[in-house]
Amino acid sequence: MTPGTARAVASELDASLDRHLGPVAKPLAKYFGITTVGELLNHFPRTYLKRGELTPISDVPVDEDVTLIARVQSARSRRMQTRKGSLLDVVITDDDDGGLGGMHLTYFNGFRAERELKPGVRAMFSGKVTVYRGQLTLNNPRYSLLDDDTDPEDVDRPIPVYPAVDKLDSDSIGRAVGIVLDTLRLTDLDDPVPASIARRDKLMSLATAYELVHRPLQIEDTYRAQHRLRYQEAFVLQAALARRRALAAREEATARPPREDGLLAQFDARLPFTLTQGQLDVGSTLAADLARDHPMNRLLQGEVGSGKTLVALRAMLQVIDAGGQAALLAPTEVLAAQHLQSITRTLGPLAEGGMLGGALDGTRVVLLTGSMSTAQRKRSLLDAASGDAGIVIGTHALLSDNVEFFDLGLIVVDEQHRFGVEQRDSLRTKARTSPHVLVMTATPIPRTVAMTVFGDLETSTLSELPAGRSPIATHEVGLSEHPAWIDRIWSRAREEIDAGRQVYVVCPKIGDDGKADDDAPEVLYGEAPADRKAGGQQELTSVVGLLESLGSVPQLQGVTSGMLHGRMDPQDKADVMARFADGSVQLLIATTVIEVGVDVPNATLMVIMDADRFGISQLHQLRGRIGRGGHAGTCLLVTKLEPEHPSRERLSAVAATTDGFELSQKDLELRREGNILGASQSGGRSALRFLKITQHGKVIEKARADAQDTVAPDPDLHDYPGLALAIELYLNPEKEAFLEKG
Repeated sequence: MTPGTARAVASELDASLDRHLGPVAKPLAKYFGITTVGELLNHFPRTYLKRGELTPISDVPVDEDVTLIARVQSARSRRMQTRKGSLLDVVITDDDDGGLGGMHLTYFNGFRAERELKPGVRAMFSGKVTVYRGQLTLNNPRYSLLDDDTDPEDVDRPIPVYPAVDKLDSDSIGRAVGIVLDTLRLTDLDDPVPASIARRDKLMSLATAYELVHRPLQIEDTYRAQHRLRYQEAFVLQAALARRRALAAREEATARPPREDGLLAQFDARLPFTLTQGQLDVGSTLAADLARDHPMNRLLQGEVGSGKTLVALRAMLQVIDAGGQAALLAPTEVLAAQHLQSITRTLGPLAEGGMLGGALDGTRVVLLTGSMSTAQRKRSLLDAASGDAGIVIGTHALLSDNVEFFDLGLIVVDEQHRFGVEQRDSLRTKARTSPHVLVMTATPIPRTVAMTVFGDLETSTLSELPAGRSPIATHEVGLSEHPAWIDRIWSRAREEIDAGRQVYVVCPKIGDDGKADDDAPEVLYGEAPADRKAGGQQELTSVVGLLESLGSVPQLQGVTSGMLHGRMDPQDKADVMARFADGSVQLLIATTVIEVGVDVPNATLMVIMDADRFGISQLHQLRGRIGRGGHAGTCLLVTKLEPEHPSRERLSAVAATTDGFELSQKDLELRREGNILGASQSGGRSALRFLKITQHGKVIEKARADAQDTVAPDPDLHDYPGLALAIELYLNPEKEAFLEKG
């Protein structure tokens, strides 16, 4: 088969489902967005039921759509008293003698169900589980009768259970898959996995894998099919990343070699401290990357306070020395303003080029945000376009069409997880040639995640903390078991303030409207169901409410307090931060707007209210705001949850270690992988179904090596049309964005 023919046959996976299913295709599109043959075949079963075994009802999750096999224990019809019609009450059982294996079904005018659901009948039921009067309940569930006289050969045949919804159950999806399998010539499909790799690893064909994962004869078939599809997922994903690396290497960039007598040399000579060995090593790597005529694409990760911004600043100065400009993209206005203050303070006269008292060959550092006045904005735009500003710091305002650069040579993206691929690409278009790109994250990334999410970037790591950083002691404060400790918290705050230090108090929301701060996307508001199980959702502490209530706390009488959150006027935010920085505000009540970049060395205590509402990485980031001077820091993780609540496990993990890499691995284990990989993984059609980055590191490593060997000599994949199509189907431009987000 020629590549062109293979492409034509393989494109059957991209064919519309209407051709195979007719009107049956409509609900698949409506409820799951499934419109093509490939999307349906890649809508894999989430589990399998054994035809001859009843499902343990006590294990069934509440408030979720389920499919289970059970036996009818009783069925009783009764007339409704308040309106016409009848109710059929059915009790199903898993034959558990302990009495926990019963569930109640209710059918409104269920005449067919009344005829078919007789005591003793076995059936497969699908619906949403609720609790009514203390009993597990399914309302109007769909069902399929299971014949007790099944052919002996079919007794062990597993029943696939698909991700489903109330209006489109697993059985209906299975029938649609069966029609497609029967009408599609699977054996002609071009395999995305090269034949040489399939032979080496004795992998079954793609056709066999699709058949066995959807219509297995025995449960062992599903394991073998999943093994094959798991490797395929890893290989296609890594091939997409390898292709991106290869195509980026083809691009031309302006080389920005170092200059012996430039700004960077003067800056290094002015530094009042010695760079750590890690900063020197990473700096040398960046210097070499920038000196090449191909664009640098590098991820710089490191612990909170490891000096990433200083390393990035040295890279910016090298680019300025070579005649270029650098843009620093920050996620919030507070962080952008902090970067401006920090960088101008660190550069001193070197940031005052052309100004009285500035260095003769100095540069300028300007800020560009959405809230600036028209005059300020025009001045910054002019400095960027003329080249007078060597460093332009900004938020999303940098992406506006009217922002122009004289010669943009380096893009630094701070806190990359706050940005998508389109923002980075938008900034890249403002350069004459492909700019060098440095992505920074203060959330350490486990190796498997780095290979999967940032696989198109070279990675550098700073793990050594600079001299002068003090240790941070973290304690879990459970108010459910020790309610009186709240008074001790405020006494502890007063002790720090009386010693001349300052205190942060972090809250998960701004006011009483229930909304999280718009600068805090990681607040875990999705955990409300767990809180309900614990006996009612907790009332969360707000910045506005706490500021008001602390005014009457005896321990804090005479203390100057301030508040900071993302919906304040920008000038008010700047004013309160300036007052906190100079010590006139002693206690700052804030949302996670202070999570990154805020640097007040005199702050030594952080109290995080309702700490269970934040993720591990966010808690680690937050506590990195203290202990930045010569004094030890203390972080108190305050929670009202009971000790046995699962969310307390996160707090215990953060309290147990300050090792960000250890915490990132714990975070990966506790959170859904989809959340880590990005929003495009939601919706039941994740590009990764069988590949679990917490469990399959060896598979990912092997696939990465294989993908590199396959793509390097043929980045356009002319000889691998099946792989090219698989990348297109798995990772179309919308889905592929998750590779950029981390």
